[in-house]
Amino acid sequence: MKFGICNEIFQGWKLEEAMAYAVQAGYDAIEIAPFTLAKYVTDIPAAERLKIADAARRASIAISGIHWVLAQTEGLYLNHTDSEIRQRTADYFCELVDFCADIGGKFIIVGSPKQRNLLPGITPQQAWNWATRTFEASVKRAEAKGVTICLEPLAPSETDFINTAEDAVRFIQQFQSPNFKIILDVKAMSSESKPIPQIIRESWPRFAYFHANDKNLKGPGFGDVDFKPIAAALKEVGYDGYVSVEVFKFEEGPEVIASKSIQYLKQTFA
Repeated sequence: MKFGICNEIFQGWKLEEAMAYAVQAGYDAIEIAPFTLAKYVTDIPAAERLKIADAARRASIAISGIHWVLAQTEGLYLNHTDSEIRQRTADYFCELVDFCADIGGKFIIVGSPKQRNLLPGITPQQAWNWATRTFEASVKRAEAKGVTICLEPLAPSETDFINTAEDAVRFIQQFQSPNFKIILDVKAMSSESKPIPQIIRESWPRFAYFHANDKNLKGPGFGDVDFKPIAAALKEVGYDGYVSVEVFKFEEGPEVIASKSIQYLKQTFA
């Protein structure tokens, strides 16, 4: 199993510093939130993208991909009633694919609950159809660039559009693309009625990425979620991709979060 960590955990650190600490702690990869670099990826020039890729090579760490891809952006929405907004979003997803590929990343994690909630008067099926069309161009771009887009099912407390892994699988299956999968996230799966190991088994091989965290919004090993059956299920289905630490509460500080999380994961997956 390969272990990664999200760079926004290292608040206020330079990306190179975060990479160096992640390597020191024992991580194989770093996952980048674009908003830590710029408001839009289109604001990051080619030379800067090359510097990011070079920094990772020098640090001997992989860039697994990008996430929080619509955070802090404006005027973007997966299933908006306005066709111009949807087209702008579709175009931006193609830009995200290019950016991910340029920095050496392989996966794009699409959560963005605030940019996919059902708008007033819109049926779930209308939103579903619009979101499907929004992804069409970027999925094709991902196939050409060797990048995999991963749609994230999220808890009802975060969004009212695509809340279960089963729904997310049904959405991506419309495309029949090897470059459009789902991501499984422990915090999000904790909101489902099914046990997490069951979700893992039922979702395979439609997921291509895995976020490790706890339902308390902290890192793995910081709460009550037992990762032993989770690790067993991932091994059982043959998943050998990234298990990436993503947290939402940072009070312990980046060093403690990063170090304790990787120690717990390596013990659990041993």
